[in-house]
Amino acid sequence: MDKDEIHLRRLPAPHADREFCGVDFLPEDLNEALEETEMRVNKTYSCLPAEEKGIHIINIRAIEDIGYDQHESTLLNSLSKNPDADCKYGLYFRDGKRKVDYILVYQYKKSSAGRTVTRRAHYDSTARSTKQGQPLPGKGVQLETGESEPHMDYHEDDKRFRREEYEGNLVEAGLELEHDEDTKIHGIGFVKIHAPWNVLCREAEFLKLKMPTKKMYQISQTHGLLKKINSVIQKITEPIQPKVAEHKPQTVKRLSYPFSREKQHLFDLSDRDSFFDSKTRSTVVYEILKRTTCTKAKYSMGKGEGRKKEATLLNKRRKCGKYGITSLLANGVYSAAYPLHDGDYEGENVEPNDRKLLCEEWASYGVFYKYQPIDLVRKYFGEKIGLYFAWLGVYTQMLIPASIVGIIVFLYGCATVDENIPSMEMCDQRNNITMCPLCDRTCSYWKMSSACATARASHLFDNPATVFFSVFMALWAATFMEHWKRKQMRLNYRWDLTGFEEEEDHPRAEYEAKVLEKSLRKEHKHKETDKEKLTWKDRFPAYLTNFVGIIFMVGLTFAIVFGVIIYRISTAAALAISSTPSGRSSVRVTVTATAVIINLVVIIILDEVYGCIARWLTQIEVPKTDKNFEERLIFKAFLLKFVNAYTPIFYVAFFKGRFVGRPGDYVYIFHSFRMEECAPGGCLMELCIQLSIIMLGKQLIQNNLFEIGIPKMKKFIRYMKLKHQHSLDHEEHMKKKQRYEVDYNLEPFAGLTPEYMEMIIQFGFVTLFVASFPLAPLFALLNNIIEIRLDAKKFVTELRRPVAVRAKDIGIWYNILRGIGKLAVIINAFVISFTSDFIPRLVYLYMYSENGTMHGFVNHTLSSFNVSDFQAGTAPNDPMDLGYEVVICRYKDYREPPWSENKYDISKDFWAVLAARLAFVIVFQNLVMFMSEFVDWIIPDIPKDISQQIHKEKVLMVEVFMREEQGKLQMLETWKDKDKKKGENCNNHSPRLSRSHSGSLSSCHSYPLDV
Repeated sequence: MDKDEIHLRRLPAPHADREFCGVDFLPEDLNEALEETEMRVNKTYSCLPAEEKGIHIINIRAIEDIGYDQHESTLLNSLSKNPDADCKYGLYFRDGKRKVDYILVYQYKKSSAGRTVTRRAHYDSTARSTKQGQPLPGKGVQLETGESEPHMDYHEDDKRFRREEYEGNLVEAGLELEHDEDTKIHGIGFVKIHAPWNVLCREAEFLKLKMPTKKMYQISQTHGLLKKINSVIQKITEPIQPKVAEHKPQTVKRLSYPFSREKQHLFDLSDRDSFFDSKTRSTVVYEILKRTTCTKAKYSMGKGEGRKKEATLLNKRRKCGKYGITSLLANGVYSAAYPLHDGDYEGENVEPNDRKLLCEEWASYGVFYKYQPIDLVRKYFGEKIGLYFAWLGVYTQMLIPASIVGIIVFLYGCATVDENIPSMEMCDQRNNITMCPLCDRTCSYWKMSSACATARASHLFDNPATVFFSVFMALWAATFMEHWKRKQMRLNYRWDLTGFEEEEDHPRAEYEAKVLEKSLRKEHKHKETDKEKLTWKDRFPAYLTNFVGIIFMVGLTFAIVFGVIIYRISTAAALAISSTPSGRSSVRVTVTATAVIINLVVIIILDEVYGCIARWLTQIEVPKTDKNFEERLIFKAFLLKFVNAYTPIFYVAFFKGRFVGRPGDYVYIFHSFRMEECAPGGCLMELCIQLSIIMLGKQLIQNNLFEIGIPKMKKFIRYMKLKHQHSLDHEEHMKKKQRYEVDYNLEPFAGLTPEYMEMIIQFGFVTLFVASFPLAPLFALLNNIIEIRLDAKKFVTELRRPVAVRAKDIGIWYNILRGIGKLAVIINAFVISFTSDFIPRLVYLYMYSENGTMHGFVNHTLSSFNVSDFQAGTAPNDPMDLGYEVVICRYKDYREPPWSENKYDISKDFWAVLAARLAFVIVFQNLVMFMSEFVDWIIPDIPKDISQQIHKEKVLMVEVFMREEQGKLQMLETWKDKDKKKGENCNNHSPRLSRSHSGSLSSCHSYPLDV
């Protein structure tokens, strides 16, 4: 027998004389045993020390009210030998019958008398009197630990008082509570919450939860050729299907209807324990926790004028403010609140549970090739998280065809690189093209053939196939959005979310505090304070701060990119002085690679900084609801992270080499740094390098290493702290922890915003600049295969179980995806026309080529410069570096030659190419937009079979209610007929008999009225 455990038992008849005013007294011989051992009493059975004779008092009336003892008095007794096993190590209450649906965690300070004294000083929070100002027996009794009163922490005392009031209100709302402070985590107390059946039914009706009824119907199946094709596909894909019951195709489905207590006969209530699953139970409890408020506090906290002022201010605030669970968590009254996981996911003799099944069939890298068990994910984590993983799965599947086409485009570039005439001309040393210096004084003249490798590599990504790939990816994005909408409708039908509309959420704690502060200011000025709310005038300082802060952050990003540009220019000039020829030949590659790595490091650091700043800017706005807060946070974080990730890429794509000037008249920054130029093969190759390094670096470092490394590090730190705390009590440390203790050591769930954000930024890399990097979908696919299992493992093993949230779509993220898809068409049009040489080649081929080939294209794109026209101090220091004197050097531009009348002016070829580029942008953009809209129009948002099934459900539900109404009418008619027959029988009696039976006659007529 565990000596630390005590229980309640019926009081035998001989002790009936011990009752006094509804209070039971314990035998005095049991007092001695209780003093020797540390009491491990959950607060629903806790005792209060009395002022006289050291007796323990239990409020029997309160215990009867919550259903623990109906008629008889109770007494403390010992528990079974292994109470932890009876309650499945914290998954149930101590009685082993009531399931723990939610956990509240609080911190408390022990008094000098030890943990037992601290616990006994707390009164029973579930045995509160419902009448104001009427204390329970034993309430308010002072704890005597010595001659003088111990020093009190008024802040902690106020928190304790608010906890007790809040928990009393929870009991009044119908919940059942059980406390546990005797845990292995010192200074931490746990409140276990159970929702009984009547509370679950009431809240399910309030929340309009759709529950399965007894009525079942056949799901319409395909026939003919489609049926055969589906069966073949199922057989082929069977090895990659998860071994989960919820994932098997269903032929029948239960009709669902919003739960109603009046229509309980419609639902299958044969097994009440499993009718509401753990996800639904925790959702119900969380709704009660948000709705239940705590409006009072302990005002008499000390002596002195300062303490009186504090108490007066606190009194005013408590009268005006209501505090739900969000406010109590924000104010530190409770330190955490979470539902429990279903059990362990690893170890020997682990009972089968959904968490273990998810870990085996979903959160494992060994099943990366399998489909996700989305229905089981939704069952365990709720619709919102289920939709995220369903969207991620659809996105990853859609990347497969995009990756295949991208690989084909890349292989086409590899196969045709030796046939590309412009790159062959650039590599031909017989052309002997001498190029102008890339920088002033330190740089010398150079041969165009030295850029041969860059020119050949650029053809891998700058070829006619990339134009086709850009069109394909624009249509792919439109198809992906339509496919997701259809998948979303299928999930809504399967998860009984059709017709679901999100109701307005409870106000946030910060919003209520601001409204309270405003009402207090008005009360101080003797103004009306009814129906206060925050207006735009109240938020104007926050809006101004948001505007200035965002502008500053965007400016900071531009400044950092500008700094990297200065680094590139200065480093290129420094490397050009190198005495070795190999150093001079690799200047471009070295400068580009190091600059991109610097950009990557800055982007990763600023991403974390901007995430914190976006949250702070949203907090000072004080949005009313959690949904408003989330949407505003997403918008700000996406804006800042979008600018941070894509600004360096935009610079290389659209600005580098555009504002250089010409030899003899270059553009300078700070009168000393010359703007950098593109390579002879164009800037597309450099754009490809920039995009690939930033994309791969973000995915590898930020998305994977951070997500794996940081949680592991935090877990190791927590483990070391706990090991240090328990080093003095090794025997207790080796005991198996309760479920709520294990879950408390997990990381709290921080929302889906970071998960969505990294995927949305990746979607931008895949679509926005895909013309310059056709392999982007392939790398995104490889990353997402790992990302799905990584996120799954994190949710199942590393995080506390989140509260299930109902949702029918992915919210604002869908609009962001559509916006990126539209923007991708425009950006790719400009990349093809302005960054690549696709348009200049077409113009040369059809307007200037003498034989209809690309021979002479390189010479056509280069202009001539007379070296005698250099400005003073800008000519090369070593003009004989190539071994001969240079008179004319070439540079990439469309300008008049030095022997022309208007030398160095822009030539008419420039305007012809510019006109062709703009025309291409307009035609490409409108054509692709039209094709995308056509795809959007031709693919219906709701699959035909799903719309038919939804209509069928409505018809069946109407039939069910019509039958029910007919049954009621038939029953009423039957009762009326019986009543008429009884009346006729009574009228056939004699008047005397009639008078003697008048009472029975009246009761006869009142029967149907009672019914």
